[in-house]
Amino acid sequence: MELPFFLSLIGIIVGGIIGAVVGWVLGVGRQRSLDQAKIEEVMLKEKELEARAATFQSKAETDAKDIVLKARDEALKIRNDAEAEVSRRMQEINREEQRLARRREELDKKNEQSDQRRTQLDKRSSNLDKREADINKLQEKRLTEIQRVAEMTREEARGQLLEEVEKDTRKDMARTIRQIEEEARTEGERRARNIVALAIQRVASEHVSEITVSVVPLPSDEMKGRIIGRNGRNIRTFEQAAGVDMIVDDTPEAVTVSSFDPIRREVAKRALSKLVSDGRIHPSQIEKLVTDAQKDVEASIKEAGEQAAFEAGVPGLHPEILRLLGRLNYRTSYGQNQNRHAIETSLLAGVIAAELGADVALAKAGGLLHDIGKALDHEVEGTHAAIGAEYAKRYGVNPKIVNAIAAHHHEAEQQSVEAIIVEAADAISGARPGARRESLDQYIKRIRGLEEIANSFDGVQQSFALQAGREVRIIVQPERIDDLAALQLSRNIARKIEETMTYPGQIRVTVIRETRATDFAK
Repeated sequence: MELPFFLSLIGIIVGGIIGAVVGWVLGVGRQRSLDQAKIEEVMLKEKELEARAATFQSKAETDAKDIVLKARDEALKIRNDAEAEVSRRMQEINREEQRLARRREELDKKNEQSDQRRTQLDKRSSNLDKREADINKLQEKRLTEIQRVAEMTREEARGQLLEEVEKDTRKDMARTIRQIEEEARTEGERRARNIVALAIQRVASEHVSEITVSVVPLPSDEMKGRIIGRNGRNIRTFEQAAGVDMIVDDTPEAVTVSSFDPIRREVAKRALSKLVSDGRIHPSQIEKLVTDAQKDVEASIKEAGEQAAFEAGVPGLHPEILRLLGRLNYRTSYGQNQNRHAIETSLLAGVIAAELGADVALAKAGGLLHDIGKALDHEVEGTHAAIGAEYAKRYGVNPKIVNAIAAHHHEAEQQSVEAIIVEAADAISGARPGARRESLDQYIKRIRGLEEIANSFDGVQQSFALQAGREVRIIVQPERIDDLAALQLSRNIARKIEETMTYPGQIRVTVIRETRATDFAK
């Protein structure tokens, strides 16, 4: 039992081993067949890749050949263009060289001609020098002969001749100058009379302007005590609040307000009038009414400035300029209200500018603003013309108008005809009858000043101020002042009067030169 079992077991083991070997062999064979198929597949892919690579290589070679051919064609074209450009440039250079060669030949010919002319001129110059020497010798001989015959040296003869010529020339010059000045004066006076008459006729303004006063009437003298107050407290409060001096004297039913500032004086006048009419006079009421009066005056100043610009026909002015124009309503000069004077000057300047063909708008604006500096001359140092011009320039006024303001008293050079027209209109407005008043002391001082200026010049014998200072007649010494010197003397005296004196209108300077011959019959 055991042997067959053992044999069967051995048989089973051997059979298993054989089966395993057979399976392995079969597996190995199958794997080899699979590997062989993969190898063939890889070799097929390699052949395809090699075919593609060959195709790509042939195409790349073809493209490279095309690129090389195109590059060669482009290079050939560039080379041909460059050769053509070089050829064209060479032709231009050749033409320029030919032109320069021709120019050089022409210059050489001109130089040769110049040398020939220079040689000829040198020859002529030497001949002329010889002739000039001969002429000088002949002239010296003639001069020597003339001096021997006339018994007078050359310098003496020349001096005598020049003296005679100077006398004749001075007489002719004086006669010609007098004739020209007379014609110009006649024509100028005729035209000026027409223009001024037309301007005054067209500008119908009042002959007497209102004068700003500083006297406040009272209902009774008892009011003076109430204005002063207990221990003077009311009057002190009023003076401190209004910035003025109040004078309470023996003047019946009136008190006087004094201040260098016309605006303050007007504020004080209005406030005091309201106090008197209200009757409640105490420090708090005084301060309130002074404040109200200041506001009222500021409003009236603004309104007066706008009204002045409207009447003059000058639009577009800065509000500060209008405020200054309004302040001129409380400023007077020789009794003439400066606001009305500004309007009148503007209208006159506009009429004159229209007649002369000048810029009417500029002339009217210059006439309206020419005295705005007077609204500030008590606050700012300087002349009213310079102050007004600086203020107008600050607020963007036209430079020509600024020049007219600065130059209307010749403190600056007049740069336009409109500036001259403004000066003339200012003189007409101030010099017309009734425009201004002048005290007796100032009048006498002005008359004496005119005569002193005239007597300060050499050769003046006497001088007289006539026609209320509108004319100065000067009698000169005829042996020291000739006709031409008399004309020059009148100009010098007029110029000095303009530079040293202030006066309305114009002053005529007349120089009289006469020679008197006296003899006696025996």
